[in-house]
Amino acid sequence: MKKFIHNLKFSESGVRGILGQGLTPKLVCNLASAFGDYMGGGKIIIGRDTRSSGEMFEMAVCSGLLAVGCEVVNLGIVPTPTLQLMVTHLGGKGGIAITASHNGIEFNALKFIDGSGCFLDRIMAEELFDIYSQGEFNFVKESLLRSVEKFDNAFEIHTDKIFNSDIDIEAIRNRKLRVALDPCNGVGAIYSEKFLRELGCEVFAINSEADGNFRRTPEPNGECLRELAETVKKFSCDIGFAQDPDGDRLTIVDNNGRILSPHYTLALAVEHYLEQSECDNVVINFQTGKMVSDIIKSYGCNVVYAKVGEINSVEAMLKSHAEIGGEGNCGGVIYGKIHYGRDSFAAMALILEMLSVNQGATIAEIVGQLPKYYGFNDKFNIDHSMAKTVMEKLSLHFKNYDISRFDGLKIEFPTAWIVVRPSNTEQILRLQVESVDLQEAQKLFEELKMLINKIIDNE
Repeated sequence: MKKFIHNLKFSESGVRGILGQGLTPKLVCNLASAFGDYMGGGKIIIGRDTRSSGEMFEMAVCSGLLAVGCEVVNLGIVPTPTLQLMVTHLGGKGGIAITASHNGIEFNALKFIDGSGCFLDRIMAEELFDIYSQGEFNFVKESLLRSVEKFDNAFEIHTDKIFNSDIDIEAIRNRKLRVALDPCNGVGAIYSEKFLRELGCEVFAINSEADGNFRRTPEPNGECLRELAETVKKFSCDIGFAQDPDGDRLTIVDNNGRILSPHYTLALAVEHYLEQSECDNVVINFQTGKMVSDIIKSYGCNVVYAKVGEINSVEAMLKSHAEIGGEGNCGGVIYGKIHYGRDSFAAMALILEMLSVNQGATIAEIVGQLPKYYGFNDKFNIDHSMAKTVMEKLSLHFKNYDISRFDGLKIEFPTAWIVVRPSNTEQILRLQVESVDLQEAQKLFEELKMLINKIIDNE
């Protein structure tokens, strides 16, 4: 379910837009009232990232929820995974995360969470947006208005959950790792350095002012992490971690300063987990690189595919009783023993544990032992209708190959594959190409870019 209304994107990922171009305090207030009605009132947990528009929308969300009789618990600026975990910890009926995650500073969004701490699924999101569209909310009289409760130590509870899990915290502390950190001036700028120091790491942080003025592209991928790579080399770090502004995505830089694809984050977490534990199923989304599925199969486990979008992976994990899974395309690790949601902090702990128990092996050495694929990515600024046209025409162009329309368009060649699909959160079309051969990957990538641009120009 993806709809654009007044330049806003409505989907399972919430409601996302650009400040002043459809996304207004009035609209946010009404969405919050609709959510409060949908949840049947009760306790709603809210939190936000560091964006400059966050405080304004926080007030609008509180107003909308209070107006329909909800009890509001405000966590303030917290990672999205912390908020998800706190919904269940505090016995909330639901939650609202005020964050546009990896999108630019001009964006903001509301991400809706149910009482299980997971995002709304497609059907629930459609029901919520139907209530919003009707515009008739159950406003309460003055005597039924509740207050807003502040809750200040939510991340400490999140940390305790990780530290009291099966992750070997003492092994990490004994290794005394040197870690470079780039939290992109988001929530990680408040919490990540302290979290890593509590794990016994020496931390070298950049972009660590929690002011929401992102000094790099918020999506932690590619050349925007060059400064982090230089920090790793300058201070001889064992590893570098890059987060997005709300702390659910994670990308790794190895000890040589090589910026790894986000697929490696999930690959390393899954490899380490399977090395330590027995399991039947691991869930990955449709866009996750083949390296991860190769790792899963090498341990005799089943690969369970989900559509792109966190809730889709979570639902597949719960259904298949999988304890680990995620979305390789965004460096999203879901570790069910902590909670069922993408969590960069649980991912950092897992990967640091892997480094600590591998008898001195470096991250570069560990990565060198994983299946090798070459990948390229691009995106095209087109609307959903044009994206659909592009996918249809590519399907015809490559009709003699194996094609899947499970989620977007996936075309498999003998030694390569491509995925073309519209984003869940932006009006863009994403292209991903992967092959066992570098030259084939480059050639196919250039061919696809040319074809897509030709289709767009001719429409």
